[in-house]
Amino acid sequence: MPHPSKFEQEDEHLKILATELKLTYKALYEAIQPIPYIRDKLYCVDKVFIEGGSEVCVGDGTSGGTETSWVRLESYKEIYANPPGKPVRLIIQADPGFGKTTQTLQYTFNWSTGVKGSPFADVQLLIYLRLRQLRGIGSLAVAVRRYLLPKTCQLKVADIRKILENTTSVAIILDGWDEYPEMYTELGHYMSDIISARASPHHDVILTTRYLPIQIPKTARRVRLTGFDDQARDQYIRRAVVGDKDEAVEQIKQRLKDNPVLADLCQVPLFFVMFAHLAHEKEEFKKFRSVTDYLSFMIKCFHDHLRNKEGDRNVNSQCREYEGLLQELSALAYEGLSKRNQQIVWEKEGVIRRLGEGFYEHYKRLGLLIEEEVITDQTTADGSYESTTDIRFYHKLFCEWYAAYHLAELAVTLDEAELSWELRKLDPYDLQYLYRFACGLNPAAGKKIIRYLQSNGGEKFAVLCILEQTGKVDDIKETIRKLCADTILIGVQDTKLLQRSTTQLLDIASSNKIPIACLHLNRCVSEAVTAGGNILLNPGRQVQRRSSPLERIGLQVPPSSTLQTIEFTGRSRDDISEEKMIGLLAYAEKCQQLKKMTFDRGYLLPLFVPPEQIPPSLKTRNIEVHYDRGNGLVCRLNQAEGRWVVLESHKARAVSVGLRHGGNRLEQEWNAQELRLASAAGIPIDRVSIESRSPVADQSGSSLTIRSQITLPILCTLQKLDIRAHDRRMSDEEVVGILRYSAKCSALTELEFNNLGCPKTLPDCLHEAGSALTILRSRNVKVHGGIRTEYTDMAQQVLDLRSGVWEFKDD
Repeated sequence: MPHPSKFEQEDEHLKILATELKLTYKALYEAIQPIPYIRDKLYCVDKVFIEGGSEVCVGDGTSGGTETSWVRLESYKEIYANPPGKPVRLIIQADPGFGKTTQTLQYTFNWSTGVKGSPFADVQLLIYLRLRQLRGIGSLAVAVRRYLLPKTCQLKVADIRKILENTTSVAIILDGWDEYPEMYTELGHYMSDIISARASPHHDVILTTRYLPIQIPKTARRVRLTGFDDQARDQYIRRAVVGDKDEAVEQIKQRLKDNPVLADLCQVPLFFVMFAHLAHEKEEFKKFRSVTDYLSFMIKCFHDHLRNKEGDRNVNSQCREYEGLLQELSALAYEGLSKRNQQIVWEKEGVIRRLGEGFYEHYKRLGLLIEEEVITDQTTADGSYESTTDIRFYHKLFCEWYAAYHLAELAVTLDEAELSWELRKLDPYDLQYLYRFACGLNPAAGKKIIRYLQSNGGEKFAVLCILEQTGKVDDIKETIRKLCADTILIGVQDTKLLQRSTTQLLDIASSNKIPIACLHLNRCVSEAVTAGGNILLNPGRQVQRRSSPLERIGLQVPPSSTLQTIEFTGRSRDDISEEKMIGLLAYAEKCQQLKKMTFDRGYLLPLFVPPEQIPPSLKTRNIEVHYDRGNGLVCRLNQAEGRWVVLESHKARAVSVGLRHGGNRLEQEWNAQELRLASAAGIPIDRVSIESRSPVADQSGSSLTIRSQITLPILCTLQKLDIRAHDRRMSDEEVVGILRYSAKCSALTELEFNNLGCPKTLPDCLHEAGSALTILRSRNVKVHGGIRTEYTDMAQQVLDLRSGVWEFKDD
């Protein structure tokens, strides 16, 4: 029997590898566990996967620059947009619990089951690796062999390496860069090379992470996940909890509305999932006073479920004992979080020695401690690799919960100076719930922690900690009332903790009927409005962690029933499209007490909004929409016509506007629109500067056009016209047109040219009775500037309006 050829053998190896990978992935995507203790009811990822919000980065920030802009994606399928023949580097960023791993498992399901039209449908090989497991591994082929293939598989590392080298249609998913143990070691270089495209340049690579790697290709596509909105929550409840039982769906949603302190937490998909299942299963579900109160209830449910499942009275007694013996577990959790580089994964043997085997087994059965196999370099007698077991918490939030017991104990025993030194190790941006839980668990500890926050610029966050401490909004109502009486600012320079604290304060104020005088969103509006009707914020000031910028996932600001004014300030040339504008007007409609919405010129708004798209209640409630152009002109949206008009109270102010060739088209159109509005309203126009290589006036002088085809009508209130022509010689016809236009601007007192080439003597048609020169001379208009003629070099000259000849200006 002839031996298979080299190509036939490689093709056979490729088929074997693809088949084995699909079997491995099946075991992963069919074992989704929404609540830690529910192990007897696992879900397939396709059953529980719900699309949350996602955005793609455009602009300079795509490669890690500072100027970022984010555009909402309509579907998770758009995240992986692979142009034919162009391998991509895709980075999916999100905070813990936002569904990075669930989404990548959905990708493995789509590939393994051949879902048509899905991402990776046409990919020959999909490699899915959890980076936290890759300790001591120095190549991609070794990682695939050890972690993705069974021991019985005939493929060797050399075979896998050859398949990867010779197969171009390969996608590699690397899940959890921020958890990669070899990130800063020599062994980790191969993974950094894959991410930066120095290795595997012909393969697609998808990386999930909390923060960006230090080196990413300039062409990398960055996507961030923004969490669940109301629509996504509704979909999850129906698909994974109660089905299409409308009454049951509404009961769960009502229980979330009854608990506004959980609104922020439940934007995180993982915690909404747990909330939905508990709200459905527990009849005694209550209204919670704080997040601490909710976590305490959740942990109690876990213990109750285990006791009911065990049934044995002696076992139940031991379970209750373990519930209260938290000293070592809390110290272990705290030590991991307080290290400079957090260590929240431990070796199993060390954990058992510290906690005791019985205690450890109890918390493993609860589902709060998770075991994970890690394959080592050591081999057994049969040549297979040995493995060890790592231990981690089900989620970092539970690590913060138990660490809070230890922090509360420290806060009680340490003096103020010692506590301050200890708290410096705990970044409240990254560990906000650790602070809040500690304040909620121990009032005496909370007082000292709150004083520390208040003295270190954390006043707003301290208010949330006070709420955790007392559980009574009445105790902080007066503080919130004072804050809301002034303008509440959320800015791009705020840390995410400050943004989060502010949005939660707004939610508490709204829930308790406290008026919010003004909300000012400064350069932080990302995608205008989510599908659920919330304003999505841009991430704030970046925080450095592990020498890499920690990516900030945008928070959401829901409509507020007590908000009275909302202000938007943007950076130069931030466009708000017609669609986004309509979304913001819909948001305004949902703010029941809103009186005014304002924008500054940092945003470029649409010149026209279709009136049929403007919510009718904005008109009936007389909600004003203003646009401050920043040069003395404030416009108001005429909601009946969808057009901007000059605000009556600003008609007396003078304006100055510049127009130039090129630049942002919408910005130039708005500048021209300002002039039309000002002239029509009788507002003085101090000066119009036109910077263009060829400003053109029609022969009658009825309008003036710059090269970008933006046209100005006669401006009857214009006082000075300044034309800068970049050392270009103008024809007789162009000069005639500009002078005729100037003559028709009845308030003009000065016409200035700069860097302009002109004929020495103007055409005879300008000297006739009633001509432009006659009119300009009768109004004593000064025509001058930097002029070059066929007889003179560039120099300051004045036009003699009687002779029509340029003359040198007297100094």
